[in-house]
Amino acid sequence: MDIILASKNQDKIKEISRILEGININLKNCNDVVIPEVEETGSTFIENAILKARSASNATGLPSIADDSGIEVDYLLGRPGVLSARYSGINATNQSNNEKLLAELDGVEFNDRKACYRCVIVYMRFPDDPFPVITSGTWEGYIASEPKGKNGFGYDPIFYLPDYKKTSAEITVNEKNKISHRAIALNKLQEIFKEMSIE
Repeated sequence: MDIILASKNQDKIKEISRILEGININLKNCNDVVIPEVEETGSTFIENAILKARSASNATGLPSIADDSGIEVDYLLGRPGVLSARYSGINATNQSNNEKLLAELDGVEFNDRKACYRCVIVYMRFPDDPFPVITSGTWEGYIASEPKGKNGFGYDPIFYLPDYKKTSAEITVNEKNKISHRAIALNKLQEIFKEMSIE
């Protein structure tokens, strides 16, 4: 079964493809099929994931999977949240986003730097699917005082995992793909696929 992955983020494409490689679907992406840019105008991860899934399904005629995710910091009242990918502005990079977040938390004690990665996955059977499948996952940690590690992407170099005593950029890709917010959400989707006989 062909399914389009509604993302142009190459890091997400690799990560999602790895996590879903054990199920019997042909996951196409923007490297295979042209999909339009989507303005993420939603105020929640769910709204933005639905916008992306619907747009990709409409453009390709295929069922679609979309991800919307980000990091929330308690001290910042949930920021960056849905703005995580563009937190430092229109031309935001992973590095500039990390630098902005670290600057905002400068001088804040470790115990007050609690953070949560969130991920929402939407599976849409067709563009006007009135009942899309929605799963989610969360990953608890803290914001470190400085970046460490070369693995991962996004805020991984500053997302500290107390159980590992490392940032999520210091653990292996295989470890991350077992415990991350995205892995949790995608594993839930796989279980639903089994119930729907899509596997």
